[in-house]
Parts: sequence; structure tokens; C-alpha cells
Amino acid sequence: MAIRLNETALRHARSLVRDGKVVRDERDDWSEDAPSADQENDFIEREGWTEYRHWHLGIDDDENDETKQAYSFPYGDFRRVHRCAVISLESRAGQFDHDEIRDAAKRLLELIDGA
Repeated sequence: MAIRLNETALRHARSLVRDGKVVRDERDDWSEDAPSADQENDFIEREGWTEYRHWHLGIDDDENDETKQAYSFPYGDFRRVHRCAVISLESRAGQFDHDEIRDAAKRLLELIDGA
């Protein structure tokens, strides 16, 4: 498994935050706010894999890019960035030594909190 930072998704997230498309919720809210598997499937069917990829800071080049297994560290609900998702992914990335993703999430959180 070779998970790397998805730079395109990071740019997308920053753009959303700058446009005010952010939910400033609390850390533990992500379990409630995260899209369900059905919502993910509906989004993929409607928008395609490229758009789905834009909502995940982690990408695994060893996986088929038209499977959910290729994408990790989601940061939003396909409309807005969720502060709680960024906090959660920063923590998980740090736990699993994905330092580049952890650091990107930290900077994104600073942008959210400063915006």
C-alpha cells in the first residue's frame, strides 16, 4: 500500500474553504456527518470517479483508480469541507505515519480556523 497525498484534492479543499464552503463542527461529529456508502455510490454514479477522488486527501496508486480502495482520508460531504473530518484525518494520518497527509491536514485546519 503506497498512500500518498492527493495534491488535487488538497487544492480543491483549500478552494472550498476560501469560498466559505466549510462546516465548522466539532471533532467527534464526523461519525454523524460522513457520507454513507450509499451516498458515496450515488455521488460516484452521478459525478464519476474523478470527482470522487477530489474529496480524499489520500490516494493509493497500487489500487484500481475506479474503486473506493484507492482513496482514503475524506475531508467532506461532497459539498463542503467538514472541520471534524480534517481533524479526524489528521489524527489517523499521524497514527499510520502518513506524515505528508498529516501535515497537509494540519495546514488545512489552520486555514479553516483562520478563515
